[in-house]
Amino acid sequence: MVNKFDYDVFIIGAGPGGYVAALRATKLGLKTGLAEKNRLGGVCLNEGCIPSKSLISQANIYKNCLDAKYMGITADFTSFDYSKVFKKSRLAVDRLSKGIGFLLKNNKIDVFDGKAELVGENTVLLKNGKDKKITAKNIILATGSSPREIKNFIFDEDKILSSTGTLMMDKLPTRIGILGSGAIGIEFAHIMNSFGVEVHLIELLGRILPLEDEDVSKTLHNSFTRRGIKIYLSHKAYSFEILKNKAVSLNLESNGIRKNIVVDKLLAAVGRKPNIDAIGLEKVGVETEKGFVKVGDYYTTNVKSIYAIGDIVNTAQLAHTASKEAEIAVNHIAGIKTEKFIDEKTIPSTVYCEPQVASFGRTQQYLRENKISYEKSQINYRGLGKAVAAGKTDGFVKVLYNKKSKKILGVHIIGAEATELIHELLICVSGEISTGILADTVFAHPTFSEIIIETMKNIEGAAVHI
Repeated sequence: MVNKFDYDVFIIGAGPGGYVAALRATKLGLKTGLAEKNRLGGVCLNEGCIPSKSLISQANIYKNCLDAKYMGITADFTSFDYSKVFKKSRLAVDRLSKGIGFLLKNNKIDVFDGKAELVGENTVLLKNGKDKKITAKNIILATGSSPREIKNFIFDEDKILSSTGTLMMDKLPTRIGILGSGAIGIEFAHIMNSFGVEVHLIELLGRILPLEDEDVSKTLHNSFTRRGIKIYLSHKAYSFEILKNKAVSLNLESNGIRKNIVVDKLLAAVGRKPNIDAIGLEKVGVETEKGFVKVGDYYTTNVKSIYAIGDIVNTAQLAHTASKEAEIAVNHIAGIKTEKFIDEKTIPSTVYCEPQVASFGRTQQYLRENKISYEKSQINYRGLGKAVAAGKTDGFVKVLYNKKSKKILGVHIIGAEATELIHELLICVSGEISTGILADTVFAHPTFSEIIIETMKNIEGAAVHI
């Protein structure tokens, strides 16, 4: 019997959701096609995770050179050229984007350049100069997200910057204002401050990283303040004007009191919006809810043949979330037994500032507000040999757990290597490994990982170094 479709699976978008879906599908024997209107790798690789982490790595090197003064080392920064930092970040992007292209080609996946949109339950219209209709038994939407604009602060990528515009700067400003202290705002505050830029961090709510643990927010706030970052909590930015000297005069208000700060650039980092416009949802009747594509189990939409994953669905807008959702959707298409969706409590959140922040599960605030009984085990970095030796004693590991069952309810880490350490505890939860087993495991000394063991020993009533 001749297959009436061009593809078993066709994917719109080649970010960490789309290209992973394509690779998984072809490895399961499904004929797969993929359309991308920009560069392979999506926002994460080209305008997000990867270039920002390259900048962070180089910012840390710069900052470490400054910190070497205590050894009597004086570094000469007069020849410092930020454009070379920028170029190195783009080289990392280019290398990884080409790597994805190689993977797709090596797996014999048909890749189409151009914008694609739904025109039927099983049909996509590819627009790349020559409109072409492509049919598929199943279609996966993975079109990602874009920086969200706020009223009165429309991106011109000159004075009012999105995260994309900030990443594409090849020259540092003297002063920068950052609206929003979520992960994106915090990371850019760390980058800019490390390179010697005067940073003004403005947050509408009462603490930075408002979605993280309260103690984590407080610890990071204190660390940033010591570094000279100026933080404005409970402040609303309501307008700005460009001065004659091209500087940006930013107007703020807090509790009826107005103030003004002057910067050279202003980054608005207040979240991201799903890219669901002009992809044909309304043409085929795909339902949306609160600006996201509405999905059920296995990330299916109300149209049986169409799936949606990544930033366009109302789950954590993280690259690793999109990749896992891709695997679940493709497994379902292939008839392979799989989980229905990702448990949001097992999705790690990471912020690559200094000190680093990582977490998963519930916060103390959530547990208190929902009257869920819990106990807390917290070990500070200052009691850790490796942390003292490395001069990185800021931070702690906090584990929230049920006293009776010892089930872990939430983990919150701030400190050196937090974004790596979090996975040790996440595996413990996902693998249903008891706190006692982990507490009895022998870890090498001295390592940062020892703090995980000490936290587990504390739960078991056997902590040594407290």
